[in-house]
Amino acid sequence: MDPTIGFKEWQVVCDALADGTQSIILRKGGIHEGRDGFSFAHDSFFLFPTRFHAQAEHVREGHVQALAEWQVGDAVRITHRAEAVHAVTLTDWQKVAALAPFHILTEATVRDRFDWQGKGMSSGSIHVALVRVFKLNEPWELPYTTAFGGCRSWIKLPPALAINENPVIASKKFAEIAKIFEELASVTA
Repeated sequence: MDPTIGFKEWQVVCDALADGTQSIILRKGGIHEGRDGFSFAHDSFFLFPTRFHAQAEHVREGHVQALAEWQVGDAVRITHRAEAVHAVTLTDWQKVAALAPFHILTEATVRDRFDWQGKGMSSGSIHVALVRVFKLNEPWELPYTTAFGGCRSWIKLPPALAINENPVIASKKFAEIAKIFEELASVTA
């Protein structure tokens, strides 16, 4: 585990991952992902909540608080860490659509991401990762800095102190989810 990596995700999605409502991440990438675009470059990362102002119109469920964008010096509360158990790039819309039970995004939002082209990604594809989420026994608070800004997915965080955590979804239940996910997201026929 690299304890200094944060993954920027909408607050409402972080909440859904934290309570077990969502178990996958669907990503195209941010504007500043670099020449090759987005990839699930890290197997383990802390969930870094973002306050994108229009989250509510992009999700089917979940409570979206109208919070101001982060300002330098604001205390960011990190409460969960995730492990990418299985990551794949899907190019079959039917397989992407079949994953709807595993996330809270609207079909239109997922379709927009799937159809978007740029930064190393062609239209008709999306990165998907099944993630195992762990709740930190003690929340980690750090001050927001300009280094955390920008439209990119991965950020470097200061070194974390000792982390104690527990899985959000029990092992047996997660194994069932993983089996279904792997069948639905399989890139082979």
